[in-house]
Amino acid sequence: MNPMIDMSNPSQYVLPRGFRFGAAKAGLKKSGNTDFALIVADAPASAAAAYTANRVTAAPLILDKQNLRATEGKLRAVAINAGNANCAAGQAGLDAARATCEAIAQLFACRPEEVFPSSTGVIGVPLPAEKIIAALPALATHLGADFGHFQQAAQAIMTTDTVEKTAFARLEVATPDGKSQEVRIAAFCKGAGMIHPQLIPHATMLVYILTDAAVEPAILDGYLQPAIEVSFNRISVDGDTSTNDTVLLLASGASGATVGAQNAGFAAALTKVCTSLARQVVADGEGITHIVELHIEGAATDGDALKVAKAIAHSPLVKTAWAGGDPNWGRLAAAIGYSGAQIDPDRFDICFGELAICRDGGRAPEFDEAAAHDYIAQREFSVTIELHQGVGSCFFWTTDLTHEYVSINADYST
Repeated sequence: MNPMIDMSNPSQYVLPRGFRFGAAKAGLKKSGNTDFALIVADAPASAAAAYTANRVTAAPLILDKQNLRATEGKLRAVAINAGNANCAAGQAGLDAARATCEAIAQLFACRPEEVFPSSTGVIGVPLPAEKIIAALPALATHLGADFGHFQQAAQAIMTTDTVEKTAFARLEVATPDGKSQEVRIAAFCKGAGMIHPQLIPHATMLVYILTDAAVEPAILDGYLQPAIEVSFNRISVDGDTSTNDTVLLLASGASGATVGAQNAGFAAALTKVCTSLARQVVADGEGITHIVELHIEGAATDGDALKVAKAIAHSPLVKTAWAGGDPNWGRLAAAIGYSGAQIDPDRFDICFGELAICRDGGRAPEFDEAAAHDYIAQREFSVTIELHQGVGSCFFWTTDLTHEYVSINADYST
C-alpha cells in the first residue's frame, strides 16, 4: 500500500513503538549544551548500517562493525556524543568507545556488543569517556517515548547545525489475515559541514532511522542501501567526506507487522524519509545562501550522470559564482568537460530552471543574462544538464560556497 507521509504537520509526529530516547549534558561541548543522546530499544532490534568510505575511520565505527557482526544484526542501545569525534586517537579511542558500551550494557542489562556508539566533533582529541559514563545513570532514569524526548536526542547531537533535522512516515502493511497494521518510521540526523557522504556498501553526517516494523536484519539492509544511494549519496556541501559518517536503521518489531523483502510501500516511505533528511542537511549547510538541485539527463549511464553532478557540485568556481548570483555558465561547461563522463562538447545543453543558457555546447541564442542572474539569486534554484549521450540520469543536491563557510571553518577547533 502507498505510504501516508506528512513531514510538516506536528500532529503527524507519531513515533515508532518500542524505543525510548533521552539527552544529557556530559560536558563535551564548550557551549555547555546537551551533547550526549541515547536511543534504547525495549527488546533487541534488527539493525542495518552504512558507514563512511573514508579510510581514516573513527573508533566508534570500527567498534560498530564488530558489534553488529557479533550480534548478527541486533542492538539494544545507540549512544551518540557530540563535541568530540573520537577519531585519530589510537587505542585510547577504541578503549573509550568500549568503556561507554560496557557502562550502557550494565545499565540496561544487555551485552556490550548490543550497544552502537557514535561520535561527532573535533578530530584528534581523546574522548573523555568518563564524562559520558558519569552522565549515564541520571539519563537512564529520564528516558521517554514521546516526541519531546525524541527531539532532545536530535538536538543533543548537533554541532555546527542551526536546527535539528527530523523526518516521519506512516504506512499500512498488509497482514496474513487480510487486514492491515500501521507501521511508523521516524528519523533524526545531524550534518552541516564536511558533507559529501560516500557511504558503503557503495562537520559529519550521522543518521538514525527507526521503525516499529518487524524486519530481519538482512532484509532491512536490502531496504537501506538503495534508499541511501538516491538520498545521502546524492548530496554535497563542501566535497569533504567525514571520518564518522554513519546511517543506522533499527526495526523494533513492536507494531506486530512484518515487512518482508520487496515491500514497495515500505521502500517508498524509507526513501522519502532519507531524501527529506538529506535535503535538510543541504539546506543547513555551513554558511550557505543557495540550495541547488542538479538534474543530469541524457548521460551514457547513471554513473556518468553522477560524475557530472559531482564535478559541478565540488567546483569552487561554480559554487562561488552561485554565491554571487553570477550566471557564469562557462564554469559549468568546464566541470562537465573534466568530469570523466562520456560527452560530446558540441551536444550538451544547460538550463537554469526553464531558462535556456547553453545549447549544443555554446551560448543559447535566447540567453538572457539579467533573467539568469535574477533566477539564481533565489535561495533555491535548479540546474538541468542534457548530455545527449544516452538515458542515464540523476538528481543531486548541493550548495554555494560563501565567506561565512570560511569563517566557520577557519576557527572551528579554537
